[in-house]
Amino acid sequence: MNNQSAPDGGPPAPPEPAHVPLLLVADPDETLGRELVLALAERGIEVTVSTDGAQALLRTGSLHPDVVLLAAGISAVDPVTFVRAVRASLPIPVIIGVGANDADKAVQALAAGANVCVARPYRLPELLPLIQSIRAENTPADAGNQPLTCGSIALDPVAHVVRIHGKTVHMPLREFELLHYMMLHADRVISRSQIQAHVWRSDKLNTNTINVHIRRLREKLGDDPDNPNIILTVRGVGYRLTTDTQDNPHNQDSQPTRQPS
Repeated sequence: MNNQSAPDGGPPAPPEPAHVPLLLVADPDETLGRELVLALAERGIEVTVSTDGAQALLRTGSLHPDVVLLAAGISAVDPVTFVRAVRASLPIPVIIGVGANDADKAVQALAAGANVCVARPYRLPELLPLIQSIRAENTPADAGNQPLTCGSIALDPVAHVVRIHGKTVHMPLREFELLHYMMLHADRVISRSQIQAHVWRSDKLNTNTINVHIRRLREKLGDDPDNPNIILTVRGVGYRLTTDTQDNPHNQDSQPTRQPS
């Protein structure tokens, strides 16, 4: 992402993409996590789900979410150990999800440094204000409509225009929405479930549908669908739109590792 000041006399620097808050949900009930993915997607909040504490701790370190929602009954790594580990290295707020028999665990987690507790199963009217409080105060309300630039790719969501190296490229609506979503999360891994929730707005989708649209999008971007270096496949997780190599037209000089969808 190009966020440097323009040189004297040069064109203005492209606008920074909107920051999309990322919530990491650590809960043994995967169904609760999926429900939050869909409910919060409509409110501009990204959700990634882990079903045990060890996996959640690893993802917290790699993804640096804006906030963590941690069920008090999480397994593998208990809430106190989790909170202490996060507090030791990252300034990430931790919300504890408290069930009927979790009072003692919740008290211990708060003493270890957790920020606040919320009832579990989660109710959106209670949870949403806590999550929204982590938004940056200067994030514009219409941030999702701002023009985006990633390397050689420029996208205007209002005019519905995509330009590659300054040349307008026609895209059907679904491919346009997929590219817009990936540009909002440039250089961040996004899962298939997140793509389903935010682009298709469904949690029931044939896996091959995403593969087909990713392949078509790669072709439109001048990326080799069989040997990509713009939209990378992260095996077992999802995809990442990288900004590292997009200044080279059609990526003719790159030699990436084969990563088919």
